[in-house]
Amino acid sequence: SLKISYGSVKCASIVGDDDGGKLFTPEEYEEYKRKVLPIRLQNRLYVSWRSPTGMDCKLVGPETLCFCTHRYKQHKTDHEVIPKDRPICVPCRVSRCPCQSYHYIPLNGTQPVRCRCKHFADQHSAAPGFSCNSCSKCSGFHSCFTCACGQPTYAHETVVETKEERLAQGKPVGQDVPYAAMGGLTGFSSLAEGYMRLDNSGRGAPSAELLESPVTSTDHPFLKAFQGPSSSAQTTATRQVSHGKHSEDEDMAYFENCYQERASCYIYCLIQIHFHKRMSKKEKCRI
Repeated sequence: SLKISYGSVKCASIVGDDDGGKLFTPEEYEEYKRKVLPIRLQNRLYVSWRSPTGMDCKLVGPETLCFCTHRYKQHKTDHEVIPKDRPICVPCRVSRCPCQSYHYIPLNGTQPVRCRCKHFADQHSAAPGFSCNSCSKCSGFHSCFTCACGQPTYAHETVVETKEERLAQGKPVGQDVPYAAMGGLTGFSSLAEGYMRLDNSGRGAPSAELLESPVTSTDHPFLKAFQGPSSSAQTTATRQVSHGKHSEDEDMAYFENCYQERASCYIYCLIQIHFHKRMSKKEKCRI
């Protein structure tokens, strides 16, 4: 029964790829948790793709792809001791992959962005320098693709930081969780792009002055539709409602008529379809 529970989503999220594709025995699973979870809770690394404005345009999660085309969870994300060197390297654990540290690259729809040499990111080497495998004129991957924040791709950087470093910047760190390779994810809002997040990792919450400002004619129609009506407008609306009151019987009759009209239209369409089918069969028989 423990093996079945280990195969659940929660337990698979804790172990990740550390079992090498072979299911742990109950004893191995308990030993794994005893050894790894304290380290993971204490030395979690937060990974984000940061704009020069300081906004985290992308918060990296376990399934987020690296420049080397492998996912973040396939990199070394657990450290017994956090390295003192900066930037912190998160090397890829896939055999023969030259990636020395996780490097996020955005997508243009479902495709990787192009370099200035016109080749895609996955046509470049994952080794430091990111040289192109398809041409000799490229000196290294350099994309001018514009992020939703308005800044080009080459102006962003992949940031790997500790909990303390992130707190010092006033950015959210979420709760301590036992799951593997959580990266920068701290909640459901972390799945949104930076310009859509209203916490300190994104564009931030709007000011109280903006929220309390009156709605004007230049504002979005949605705001104008939900604007509180003035006293004169409320009085007019009340009079209109009082003059336009209907009894329950009249309301029921109205809805019944609407239903009958729709039902009649539906039946008429069915008859027409059936008639055309019969006519087409007769035509085929004549031929």
